[in-house]
Amino acid sequence: MANNIEIKELLDAGVHFGHLTRRWDPNMAPYIYMERNGIHIINLYKTAAKIEETCEALQKIAASGRKILFVATKKQAKDIVAEKARNANMPYITERWPGGMLTNFVTIRKAVKKMQTIDRMKQDGRFDTLSKKEKLQMNRLREKLEKNLGSISDMTRLPGALFVVDIKREHIAIKEAQKLNIPIFAMVDTNSDPREVDYLIPANDDASKSIDKIVGFVSDAVSAGLADRKAGKDAQKEGADAPKKEAKAPKAKPAKATVAASEEEE
Repeated sequence: MANNIEIKELLDAGVHFGHLTRRWDPNMAPYIYMERNGIHIINLYKTAAKIEETCEALQKIAASGRKILFVATKKQAKDIVAEKARNANMPYITERWPGGMLTNFVTIRKAVKKMQTIDRMKQDGRFDTLSKKEKLQMNRLREKLEKNLGSISDMTRLPGALFVVDIKREHIAIKEAQKLNIPIFAMVDTNSDPREVDYLIPANDDASKSIDKIVGFVSDAVSAGLADRKAGKDAQKEGADAPKKEAKAPKAKPAKATVAASEEEE
């Protein structure tokens, strides 16, 4: 995939712009190319290599059937991440991170089920039997749950991985994933510690163009993983059907002429 990543593409998106030199994290030194006008410049060749490595790993996780949870609550990233995650059919958190989202997942699932219960009440007519005040309370609760948890309603178990934009901002999500040994993939800027994550993409995590470019590569890889999974299932199904067809085929009987010939020789 690295061959498909043009350095000029990354350059045009401003992926190379890091933070002010005084705000850097020394652990990001291997990924910094130079300093210009008091700003660190990220080495885009290393970024391209890390994009390939990250995408390869995420494609395998998606192909295995596990969900990848996208996390980005900063203003310039939330809309982009929500759109890309939806396109890849993956859960995402773009509002405030719900404390215990991973470490107390059972409680979060209960809240999601409460939202689904309200929906069922509206469908089967039970909602109409409530008083005006109760309806108002239910609707408010439904809206609040939808805003915070609607995007993870299909996530019935812990995700196979997290993809995070800005690990300093999403430090609570990072800590929860670390406790549960969930692999963490992230865009890491020059002011962050790359040791906090398992797979990093050194990149500008503040500019919307940069976020759009990197998350685009990631969501494409996830979609490719899902396509691989579907192709594998189809091939498996075809393979299972083949022996049945072969079993129905009659066994060939020895020719009479051959039997007669052998008798004459005797």
